[in-house]
Amino acid sequence: MLSTAPSTSLHHAAQPAISARELYFGLLNPGTVHSSSPKDYHASALAFLQQQLEACAADPDPFPSEIDQLEEWIVQGSMETGQRYQQYLEERRRGAPRRYFTSKAHALNFIKSVAPTKMVDGAWLYGLVQRWKDPGFHALLDIYLEELGDGVEEDNHVAIYRKLIHAHGCEQWKTLDDAYFVQGATQLALSVHTDQFLPEVIGFNLAYEQLPLHLLITAAELNELNIDPYYFTLHITIDNALSGHAVKAVDAVRALLPHFAHERDFMKRLVNGAKLNNAGLGSVDIMASFDLEEELAAIFRQKATIGQFMHQPHCRIAGRTLREWLSDGDQMPDLLRALQEHGWIKRHQDPKDSRFWKLVEGGQGQMFGVFSPYEKQVLYDWIAGDALEHLPKRERLGEPWRIQKRQAKRQQASSPTGQPSNIIRLGAPAPVPEVDAEHLFNQQLASLKSKDALMEFLASWMSPALHHHPVGLAATRMFKAQWLS
Repeated sequence: MLSTAPSTSLHHAAQPAISARELYFGLLNPGTVHSSSPKDYHASALAFLQQQLEACAADPDPFPSEIDQLEEWIVQGSMETGQRYQQYLEERRRGAPRRYFTSKAHALNFIKSVAPTKMVDGAWLYGLVQRWKDPGFHALLDIYLEELGDGVEEDNHVAIYRKLIHAHGCEQWKTLDDAYFVQGATQLALSVHTDQFLPEVIGFNLAYEQLPLHLLITAAELNELNIDPYYFTLHITIDNALSGHAVKAVDAVRALLPHFAHERDFMKRLVNGAKLNNAGLGSVDIMASFDLEEELAAIFRQKATIGQFMHQPHCRIAGRTLREWLSDGDQMPDLLRALQEHGWIKRHQDPKDSRFWKLVEGGQGQMFGVFSPYEKQVLYDWIAGDALEHLPKRERLGEPWRIQKRQAKRQQASSPTGQPSNIIRLGAPAPVPEVDAEHLFNQQLASLKSKDALMEFLASWMSPALHHHPVGLAATRMFKAQWLS
């Protein structure tokens, strides 16, 4: 019988002396390929969880505290969300603008800004992998394996998101402000303190697997802006209220309730864990905070750190050299105004009419390659301004994502590939660290003599840091096969 009493060390944990971002990468950094979270960060993670629980304590209860009401609540909530989504679609048919994204740059900023959370998708369940023998945890373990795509890269949620941010040049998410890492750090902290926070983990999962309205709208508007919405549509289907993760989450509550001596205390902590979904910045808050010109100025400030040394003295704007402009990041809004006043940028027109855009776009431009695809989209949308929605769709949104996906599949089909294998083949094209990981995996795998040792070993490679890499994917496939055997 499990206790519902919180860990006594929780109340005496020191306040974390590190930021959410440092904790995030401290827990995520594998250190070695066989250690997913350096012990030095565990105490900080414990204190961080306490902070988040206290910060969310006053939030309204997200679901009924009576277990018999949970299933009906989920179905009813999904129906209400669906009805509100139909209202949104009707509003759009009547000519209403997009609700969340004013432009493609706005949508890509969202993709980048939520990356700290999406790149640890499912992490809160990792601590349960070691409980693979206990039937009460089978529903939760099944959810975790599905988050990992059952070891298939094309279905692994983190791998899918990694491809999405790479496709649009949004990889600089690691430098985002601390607030963007709070939710991801919360999930990682739960993954290393599962035993102390088991009811909270179960409650967090129950709330996380529900279908929010903003997810449906986000997927629709991303598709409209020619951004592959698959990561988001996947979560709409896989979390459905009739047969998906939402139902499995309720099944897990029912299965695990008998493990705890006091039902009321368990349900109270379950609700508190669900409130942790509110930790940090929410998706809608991130969408609403976007300012196109501020984002462009921030991009210019980042470029100025190196760019100030890359221009000849004769390059002048408004009587000042570019080095003088770029030597102070606070001058970027003034530089943008000067570029307009002196004819380098023609706002609210086709960007092709602006000299500055010609320097950036195309292989012949003197600034070709300086800006990532995401940064170019921000610049394009800002220059176009009020004219943006009147420009040709292909020019402002790029090639349709479905065509890009078909081209990528054709390229993949033309190269020698096979079905996923549990045999790690050394010598395959891979960076040196990955080859080292394969060698270590094979070496250690060969030494294992029992199923318990094998499962513990495979679980260590299924951590949030490793599961989406080739060796982690192979370990996941082997783990599932052994678990079901």
